[in-house]
Amino acid sequence: MGQLGDQRILVIVMRRLGDVLLTTPLIRTLRRGFPQSAIDVLVFRGTEGMLAGNPDVGQVLTFPQRPSTREFFAQIRLLWRRYDLAIATQSGDRPVVFAYAAGRTRIGFVGASDSGAWWKRRALTIPVASDPDNHRVPELLRLVDAIGLSHRTELVCPAGKSQTSVVPFDRYAVLHPNPMYQFRRWNDNGWRALARLLAQRRLTVIITGGPGGEERSYLDRLWPVGDATVHRLDGQLNWPQLTSLISKAAVYVGPDTSMTHLAAGTGCPTVAIYGPASPQRIGPWPVGGFKQPWAPAGHIQRRGNVWVVQNPLPCLPCEKLGCEGHYKSYSRCLDELSVQQVLHAVDEALNEAKIAV
Repeated sequence: MGQLGDQRILVIVMRRLGDVLLTTPLIRTLRRGFPQSAIDVLVFRGTEGMLAGNPDVGQVLTFPQRPSTREFFAQIRLLWRRYDLAIATQSGDRPVVFAYAAGRTRIGFVGASDSGAWWKRRALTIPVASDPDNHRVPELLRLVDAIGLSHRTELVCPAGKSQTSVVPFDRYAVLHPNPMYQFRRWNDNGWRALARLLAQRRLTVIITGGPGGEERSYLDRLWPVGDATVHRLDGQLNWPQLTSLISKAAVYVGPDTSMTHLAAGTGCPTVAIYGPASPQRIGPWPVGGFKQPWAPAGHIQRRGNVWVVQNPLPCLPCEKLGCEGHYKSYSRCLDELSVQQVLHAVDEALNEAKIAV
């Protein structure tokens, strides 16, 4: 690498929205370590919104999640040796190939059980053995240990000029019921009951969600248009506006999804409903991080501004795609999770927020 401060750096994040957000502490660490450097990020198309307004990022490059062979090799030509340092944040084949193509110096993960470990160790200047039990944020920060940078652990949430005009009420709760996959959904009756109980606590209940038709149909099933229990903003806000909305909420409640990671990063009291997946590796990252990692399972766990709620059946965490093993499966642990347990965590979060004020 060249002299400190004049590097061109590429960070490669070939995962979904929440993973992009969890990479921002690594990007901030690079920015503080190389303050004059140009830091670009390569992400899947459709996830770049999570880096909106990020002051640590220069250019955001996008790549199709399912590229053609022509698109793949065109990307390699575009990247070829443009950077002094390339960091692959996953151990998959594509991130490592792109790091090899892009960087004169390459850092990346190599999995212990990875069948391609031999060629990845040769492709990477500094291969780092991945730790499957480590939380994603400290795990990513291990990538820069070899170049001696001091860790920064804060998430950097999306920001923009449109943030200031989206908070419609003085005291409100934000509910985000729909995860990307059905097997991570809490039960319908639980969401409806929680909204009613929050309204009884004199909170305006705001519902967020994406613009897709399937998601809108699901929310219509929970709260039909005209239901006075809630105020729906699904499909109406961009990522910077969502950051602003959630950051001022009395409490946020959501499943294992990118919005819940965002809520945790804003500092909002965040209640995360987890099902088959363990929070140990990709649980919400609280402001200031944590000294004690998330346990794989428990009734209610708290770390900083985040509460994780689970229904710890003997099979939890199974790390499977629900009980039927596919994305549209049911999950018994979520179907049987009571509103009383979720409400207990919500009330704890609300009381902590009052004490803090």
